[in-house]
Amino acid sequence: MTLFGKSALVVAVQAALFGATLGFSPALLAQESDKNLETEEKKLETITITAQRRSQSIQEVPISVATLSGEKFDSIFSSGDDITALAIKVPGLYAESSNGRAAPRFYIRGLGNTDFDLAASQPVSIIMDDVVMENVILKSFPLFDVQQVEVIRGPQGTLFGRNTTAGIIKFDTVKPRQDFDAYVKTTAGTLGTAHLEGAVGGGLTESLSARASFLSQHRSNWVDNSFTGQKDALGGYDERAGRLQFLYESDQVDALFNVHSRSYDGTSTIFRKNVLTPGSNQLNANYDRDVVAYDAPGNNEQSYDAWGTSLKLDVKLDGMILTSISALEKAKGGGIGDIDGGNPDQAGFAAVANAVTEDQLKDLKQVTQEIRLASDTGNALSWQTGAFYFDSSFGVNSIDGFFGATEVFHGNTSWALFGQTSYAVNDKLTLTGGLRYTEDEKTFSVGQQNVDGFALVIGVAQIQDYAPIKVKDDQISWELSANYRLTNTTSVFGRVAEGFRAQSIQGRDVAFEAPPSVADAETITSFEVGTKSDLLKNTLRLNAALFYYIIDDIQLSAIGGQTQGNQLINADKGTGYGFEVDFDYRVLQNLSIGGGFSYNNTELKDDTLTVAPCGSGLCTVLDPRVNGLALINGNPFPQAPETILTLNTRYDYPLPGGEVYVFADYQRQGKTNLFLYESVEFNTDGNYEAGLRVAYVNYNNNYEVGIFGRNITDQDNLKGAIDFSNLTGFVNEPRVFGVDFKINFY
Repeated sequence: MTLFGKSALVVAVQAALFGATLGFSPALLAQESDKNLETEEKKLETITITAQRRSQSIQEVPISVATLSGEKFDSIFSSGDDITALAIKVPGLYAESSNGRAAPRFYIRGLGNTDFDLAASQPVSIIMDDVVMENVILKSFPLFDVQQVEVIRGPQGTLFGRNTTAGIIKFDTVKPRQDFDAYVKTTAGTLGTAHLEGAVGGGLTESLSARASFLSQHRSNWVDNSFTGQKDALGGYDERAGRLQFLYESDQVDALFNVHSRSYDGTSTIFRKNVLTPGSNQLNANYDRDVVAYDAPGNNEQSYDAWGTSLKLDVKLDGMILTSISALEKAKGGGIGDIDGGNPDQAGFAAVANAVTEDQLKDLKQVTQEIRLASDTGNALSWQTGAFYFDSSFGVNSIDGFFGATEVFHGNTSWALFGQTSYAVNDKLTLTGGLRYTEDEKTFSVGQQNVDGFALVIGVAQIQDYAPIKVKDDQISWELSANYRLTNTTSVFGRVAEGFRAQSIQGRDVAFEAPPSVADAETITSFEVGTKSDLLKNTLRLNAALFYYIIDDIQLSAIGGQTQGNQLINADKGTGYGFEVDFDYRVLQNLSIGGGFSYNNTELKDDTLTVAPCGSGLCTVLDPRVNGLALINGNPFPQAPETILTLNTRYDYPLPGGEVYVFADYQRQGKTNLFLYESVEFNTDGNYEAGLRVAYVNYNNNYEVGIFGRNITDQDNLKGAIDFSNLTGFVNEPRVFGVDFKINFY
C-alpha cells in the first residue's frame, strides 16, 4: 500500500515517529512539507504544441518555438489591436502593415516581404485552426477566443509546405467540449475604444458538443484633417467577427466543423507627409500624431468582409489515425490611401497633388484539402504521411486618379505529397526526417485597363496588350533533426532543413503603364542548433537556438522610385545568422518574469543588383550609384530588426477568495532598415513600447476586473515610409488606457 493510500492518521503517526527517530519535531516536518508544497506550486506548467502536426511538449520538439497564451496574450490585445500587435512580442518575430488592419506583413529571423499589394506572397505562413491563410487579407482575421499562439521559427516545408521559408505563426482557438463553460469580456478605453468578446460552449448530446464565440470592436475617429478642417476625420474602426464550432466524438471518428466570418470597416494606414527631414531619421516638427493634412477625399477608408468554413475528421484505425481537413475561405473588399501623406504645399516640400490609390479585392476564393495518415502507438518509430491540395483565385482592381481603374486576375493551384518519421534510438536520442514534393502553378491575366482614366483621354497612356502569364515549378523540401536528452530536464537539438517560396507574379504596375513582373522561386537551406532546459526544480524554462541560413534567388519587392513602382526581382543570394533566447522564471510563488532576446544579421548578396532610390530626391542614399540606381549588394533585408528584446513580469498579492496582480511588458527593437536601399532617413533604431495591466480576480464568483495601458509612454515609433514624392512616414498605435471586466460561467 502506498503512502497516499493510507489514512491521514496513520501518515501523521508515521511522520511523528520518523521525525522523533531523526531528532526532528513534527513542526519542522510540517515546515519542510510547506516548502515542498511551495516548490510544487512554483513549477512551470508543461506547454503542449502541435508544431509537428501532433501534440508534444515544447521541450521535446527539435525546433525553435515560442508560445503566447493566457494573460500574456490578453494583455497584448487588451486595447483591441490587430494581429500586427504580435510584432516584437516574441524574439525573432516582427510585423507591420501599410494597409491598416487588413493586410499584415510578417518577418521571422529577418526574413519577410515588404510587398504592399493585395496579391503579395510571404515567406511567413499563417495557420488558423489547421488551415493556411494564404492571401494577405485572410491573414488579418481578428483574434478572439484563442487557446494558444505558436511562433515556429525556421523553414517548415515538410509538414506545412511552400511559402514557409521563414517560419509559421500558428493560431489555435478554444475548441468545444462536453463541460459547459462561457465567458463575457468587455473593455472601454480612451479614443472611444470599446471591446466586447465572449463565448459559450458545452455538450448538446453525449457525443456532440458546440462552441459559439464572437467579437465586437470599435474605436472612434480621433485624427483631425487640417486641410479640410474636419475634426476626428479618421483613425477609427468597427469590426465584427464570429465563430461557430461543432465537435462530434465517438470511439472511431471525431469530426470538428468550423464556420467563421468577419465584417470590418475602418481606416487604412495613416500616411504622414514629410515627417522626416533630409539628413535625419527622427520625426520632425511636421509630425503631429493627432493631425494630418489630406487634400484627397475618402480619409483613407477601407472595408473588408470574409467568411470561411472547415471540416476536420479524425478516423481511428488500428494503430493509426486518418485525418482529413477540408476548408473554404472567401473574402472581398478594399480601401483608399492618400499615399503622399497630405497637402502638397505643406512645409514647402515637393509632392504630387491628390496622390491617391484605391485597391479592391474581388471575389477571393481559397479551397484547401489535406489528408494525413499518422501512427498512433507508443512504439519507438512514429510516422505520418499525406497529401495536400490548394486552389485560389481572385481579382485586384487598382484605381488611380490619373490613370484610372485597371483590373488583374490571379490564380494559384498547388499540390504536394509529404512524409515525416521519427525514431527513438534510445531513451535519450530521437532522430527525425521528412520529405515533401510540391508542384505549384500560378496564372495572371489583365482585364479592363485605364477605365475613366484622364491619362488615356489626353493621350499620355494607352491600352497595353499584356499576354496572360503562366509559371509552374516543382520543388522538394526536406528536413533532418536530432534531439538528445542530456538529463531529465535538459536536451540539445540540431536541425537542417530546406524549403522554398513558390514563384510569384506581381501585376500592380499594369495600372501605371508598366508591365507585370515575375520572380523565380526562392529556396532556403537552414541550419540550427539549440538547447531546451527546465532548471531550478522546473521553475526556470530556458530555451535557446543558433541559426544560419542561405537563400538562393531570394525574392524581393523593389518598391519606390518616382512612380512608386512595385516590381518583383530576385537577388542571387541572401544570408542570415543569429540566435534567440526564450525564458520563463517563477522567481517566487507569486512572482514570475519572462521574455527573451534575438539577434539577426541579414545580408543581400548580388554584385550587380540595383533598385531605384527615393523618387523625391530628398533622401540621403548611402549605397553606391550605377546610372542613378542604388547598388544594394551587402545591405540588410528590409524591415529586419537586428535585435528584439522582450520582457514581461507578473506579481500577485493573495486576498481572501481572490488576488490582485500586476502584469507589465516591455519590448525594444534594434536597428531596422526600411527599404532595400540604405539611406540616412529610412531606418530606425531603439523603437520601444511598454504595457501595464492591474487586475483583481475573484475566484469565488469567477470574475476579473482590471485597468490597462498599451504604449503607456505614448512612444512615437516610425514603422514604415513612402519615398516616391516626399518623406512620408507612418507610425505605431497611440497610447490607450482603459478598464475591462471578464466573467466566466461553468
